[in-house]
Amino acid sequence: MFNESEKINRPPNKLIREKSPYLLQHAYNPVDWHLWGDEAFNKASKEDKPIFLSIGYSTCHWCHVMEKESFEDADVARLMNETFVCIKVDREERPDIDSAYMAVCQMITGSGGWPLTIIMTADKKPFFAGTYIPKESRFGRTGMPDLIGKVKELWQLRRKDVMDSAEKITYALTSISDIQGEEELEEAIIKETYGRLFQIFDAGHGGFGYAPKFPTPHHLTFLLRYWKRTGDAQALSMTEKTLSAIRLGGIYDHIGFGFHRYSTDSEWFLPHFEKMLYDQALIAMAYIEAYQATGKEEYKKTAEEIFAYVLRDMADKDGGFYSAEDADSEGEEGRFYQWTAEEIRNTLGEDDAGFIIKVFNLEVEGNFADEATGIRSRRNILHRKRPLAEMAAVFNTTEAEIKNRIETARQRLFDAREKRVHPHKDDKILTDWNGLMIAALAKGGSVFNEPVYIKAAKKAADFILKKMRHANGRLYHRCRDGEAALSGFLDDYAFFIWGLIELYEATFEVSYLKLALEFNNILLNQFWDKNNGGFYLTSDDVDVVLIRKKEIYDGATPSGNSAAMLNLLRLGRMTGSAEFEQKAAQISRCFSKVVSQSPHGYTFFMSALNFVLGPANEVVVAGDIKKDDAKDMIDAIRRQFLPNTVAVFRPCDEDAAEIIKIARFAKDLLCIDSRATAYVCSNYNCKMPTTDAGEMISLLNTKD
Repeated sequence: MFNESEKINRPPNKLIREKSPYLLQHAYNPVDWHLWGDEAFNKASKEDKPIFLSIGYSTCHWCHVMEKESFEDADVARLMNETFVCIKVDREERPDIDSAYMAVCQMITGSGGWPLTIIMTADKKPFFAGTYIPKESRFGRTGMPDLIGKVKELWQLRRKDVMDSAEKITYALTSISDIQGEEELEEAIIKETYGRLFQIFDAGHGGFGYAPKFPTPHHLTFLLRYWKRTGDAQALSMTEKTLSAIRLGGIYDHIGFGFHRYSTDSEWFLPHFEKMLYDQALIAMAYIEAYQATGKEEYKKTAEEIFAYVLRDMADKDGGFYSAEDADSEGEEGRFYQWTAEEIRNTLGEDDAGFIIKVFNLEVEGNFADEATGIRSRRNILHRKRPLAEMAAVFNTTEAEIKNRIETARQRLFDAREKRVHPHKDDKILTDWNGLMIAALAKGGSVFNEPVYIKAAKKAADFILKKMRHANGRLYHRCRDGEAALSGFLDDYAFFIWGLIELYEATFEVSYLKLALEFNNILLNQFWDKNNGGFYLTSDDVDVVLIRKKEIYDGATPSGNSAAMLNLLRLGRMTGSAEFEQKAAQISRCFSKVVSQSPHGYTFFMSALNFVLGPANEVVVAGDIKKDDAKDMIDAIRRQFLPNTVAVFRPCDEDAAEIIKIARFAKDLLCIDSRATAYVCSNYNCKMPTTDAGEMISLLNTKD
């Protein structure tokens, strides 16, 4: 994060005492960075200075660039210290601050991103917003010294204009954040969402829109649900095209596995190389569901490879998962992941190197050019243009042989790559992102019948429950170096509850369902908008940053409200709670107006709405979980793509008492003739019980 000479030659600033890797990266900047808090705001007020707020995260490439250009420059730092009180915020630690001021940036500039740069008054009201600011003015971008000079002049000579602007911006933010709606959303909006996705689908390369292009896995899981609902083959085709394209492209790490953040081009070739935990979790879930829907082994294998990467490189020894790996190493973006043809030959020998060079499309001069100079550096990004079947034809051999040759070479290249300087790893553990990975591992473990994944999911859940839970039962947001801190946000609860639900369905251990209900109650008591419905980002007993926001946009991750809505529906069906389903309906109505304006921006919300509109099923399997007949029934459910189905297991002995306390309707659902028995209900109508797994699946797939 900083080298030894900097430690010796430059005294640290206030950030040196923090746990955040991002804040520590800036601890030896000559900028007099402050933490977000009363000390900074009081200082700004006392010294009559505006505040320079800089928000980023530790694996952000352009955050590194801005630091190197400006925050490490003594002259720029001097100007900043003279003009501002400077505050640094890690967006991953404080999503509430980031969310409020990102909304300001998007409102003022029409776009957003990181680093996020805000200039504001001592009472937190913004009057300037931007993202990356270069050191020198160029190409229409104002440089840092010029910007500082302009702000200083405005502050001194046109203070009233500045204050008026800050008031207007804050008022406008409050107005657009006052989300209210009353409309009951119907099936037409599901169809409209699909239509919008169809319009922006890239038929040539998969994915949606143009460069830069993100995998956006919740688009794909929505499309799978739309296909299941309607039988529309095109929805499935769009999903499969995208999943196949991103697996072949440079956005995938073909040597060490896992997905990079996004592609800078429309063909999934040249990635932004950072790796995020939440991307691995969400993309893995898309592949798992595609495997359930199609039975294609390539989807299962990709999910397994993602898990191999996460369990190898992102797992803390005590069970939690780290947040991210940087794009940069040795001062260059992507250096760790790139290869020259010569490096391939030196590692593999001529014959195997020739094979790998052809399979992964390497060129002697390099297969990509520097964006600024247009010059090729002899380095290559590994990517495939053909699936295994086509490559087998090219090499006149079998798919199995191609697969074996690739895997043997891959392992040797991986071993060689491990000796390189690794990208920085952000080793903080976040409850929300861990919740997503717990959900993915539990789902993968149940669908693939792989106990290793379930064990890892349980270990991560135990970590959060032991290390990131306050004595009052509430969650912390972040843990690093053994210190848990920061009150949990909506996403922490929503995503962790999601993980606990998946763990229950993967193990049928009632403790996980009980925990999901406990945290769901905290969410309803502390985060619920009692006037208009929906969940706030923050609880009702923490300080509000500008405004108390409610969010529904499904961006890099699903919104907390979308995830909470689906959790409520699933828990409602598992427990027979009409109250939970009523709360979910309130979320739908609350956000109906905003999601109707651009429904394809809310695809996880639409997946929850798809559940509401049905058909949705509950299945209770009564039996002895150790016996083959019960195992066969459960496995049959897990192999199927049944996104609107919840499953409950009811033991046919005294062990049933625990689940009956939670799901009282299961009390009289007994085994027939001492055999495992399935009780299927669809859209509040119950079918006749069956002891036949095939008949049970037929009932669950019925459309009415």
